[in-house]
Amino acid sequence: MYRFAICDDNGEYARYIEELAGRWARQAGEEVEAERFPSAEAFLFRYGERRDFDVLLLDIEMTGMDGVELAKTVRREDEDVQIVFITGYTDYIAEGYEVSALHYLTKPVNEDKLFQVLTKAVGRLGRNELALTLELPGETVRVPLGKIRYLDVLHNYVTVHGPQDYAVKRPLAELEQELDGRFFRVGRSCVVNLAFVSRASRTEAELTTGERIPLPRGQYEKLNRAIVERI
Repeated sequence: MYRFAICDDNGEYARYIEELAGRWARQAGEEVEAERFPSAEAFLFRYGERRDFDVLLLDIEMTGMDGVELAKTVRREDEDVQIVFITGYTDYIAEGYEVSALHYLTKPVNEDKLFQVLTKAVGRLGRNELALTLELPGETVRVPLGKIRYLDVLHNYVTVHGPQDYAVKRPLAELEQELDGRFFRVGRSCVVNLAFVSRASRTEAELTTGERIPLPRGQYEKLNRAIVERI
């Protein structure tokens, strides 16, 4: 299932986009859950609790924070979410390059054009994103690697810190084998996604979310080297 966020301070237009997204899902044979937000601030309040959206459909001209600033905020924490701007103007097109926007749709949104963009968006998600598969009591969860901030060990459990936190009874080394080059092993009990590291000192790494990960002795230089090589 794909999760769409529709952010527009015009409630009627947001419902229209949600209706079109539902039509696209039925036509494409996909399952979509869409959530509407009346402002960028309302979206960020929800996003602070759970970062699990796949596609953002953002109006640019909104009261308060506009869609471009919202996209910049989200992009600092999520490299993979597909961002589609909806606007009545073309003045903002250059801004889209900074946040790797998938497309601009001009109002009034054409149904066929929106369908093409959504098909392209989910195609990118399916083609580009690897996921960590976790067997939990009563369910199996796939967590996109790009949304995992870090994994750490407590007793016999590893907690995967993503849009939600999941605790699994598996060795960290085993889970590490299913990750990719974005991840770096910090000592014996933690693996961090380098994309989320905003700064590092000799004693800790600070993530873009404000979380702090202690660095064992000798890890500061190795972490810095890994970040530089990734860049």
